[in-house]
Amino acid sequence: MVLEVVKLTVKEGQQENFERDYKIAAQYISASKGYIRHSIHKSLEKSNEYIQFVEWENLEDHTVTFFESELFQEWAKLLHHYYDPMPTVEHYDTANILG
Repeated sequence: MVLEVVKLTVKEGQQENFERDYKIAAQYISASKGYIRHSIHKSLEKSNEYIQFVEWENLEDHTVTFFESELFQEWAKLLHHYYDPMPTVEHYDTANILG
């Protein structure tokens, strides 16, 4: 399992519209091959910042399969105009360091 961590900064004043469209866009990511689950969290300190976590079966399911799909094109069409700057994306694997 791979964890995708995305820091989203939404243009000030667009949070309500972003949240509305995110609910719609969620169907596109959740229909993608290798998708497991996702969650999004809103900052308590900065009302226009969010963190999104997406679990994928493997890295390629996100970076190749989803990015090259029509599902991603629909996702981007709904959401990308809200971001300033564009999100930062990182991928993590489980660190087996807990007893």
